[in-house]
Amino acid sequence: MLNVDTHVLLYAVAGELKPREIEILKGETWSISAIVLWEIAKLAQLGRIALELDDPDVVRVLASLHVWPITREIAMTSTQLDIRGDPADELIAATSVVHNVPLVTRDKTILKSKNVPFAR
Repeated sequence: MLNVDTHVLLYAVAGELKPREIEILKGETWSISAIVLWEIAKLAQLGRIALELDDPDVVRVLASLHVWPITREIAMTSTQLDIRGDPADELIAATSVVHNVPLVTRDKTILKSKNVPFAR
């Protein structure tokens, strides 16, 4: 199983994954942190993305993946990471740490972490 961050999920829905991401994601079960759902809704509300949570392609992709809830342990772990950034990104990274599920991200700040497991 892999943990996919918000932007990689949106790139996948839009058919804009990089070849390396396609290779990493192919044949794997995808998961997301519950905060990704909020981020998609918020980005749509702000007009930063054209997709919405009820877009048929988004609904199709969401139906095929696991959604990790934000637990007390994830919230606590998010404050103990070796990186600082967007709070949603910290929760996504903490989800990977707590569940030991490799993260797929392009986020340069998160990729600097020595604690977060990454899909390679």
